[in-house]
Amino acid sequence: MTIALIAHDSKKELMVQFCMAYRHILEQHRLLATGTTGRLIEENAGLKVTKFLPGGHGGAEQIVARIACEEVDMLLFFRDPISAKPSEPNEMNLLRICDVHNVPVATNIATAEVLIHGLEHGDLDWREIINPQR
Repeated sequence: MTIALIAHDSKKELMVQFCMAYRHILEQHRLLATGTTGRLIEENAGLKVTKFLPGGHGGAEQIVARIACEEVDMLLFFRDPISAKPSEPNEMNLLRICDVHNVPVATNIATAEVLIHGLEHGDLDWREIINPQR
């Protein structure tokens, strides 16, 4: 499966720690990320990540486009609902496109852990049934 990873600046370290903790699961899947988040994951968790532009420079929009083209199966978007900056990814566009295309999305570590365990146990295999062309 293809998993997109995005994190607001204040949540990047948490995303890296999450990826380190679940490396054994994540390394079995294709990972996409906005620029800085992807670089930090590669450097610290040792995972291969396809990196796009930084989130505030169009990287989030690049991921939205991949979701719209049915190229993403899950989005982990660690967001800071308290102190997000205007230049950080537009949350409503991300969430809307995930809803339109039935892409499971987690906006915090609690939900991300539920999704990652579901992925490990095959609970998300239905994504491959509805998108067999990939």
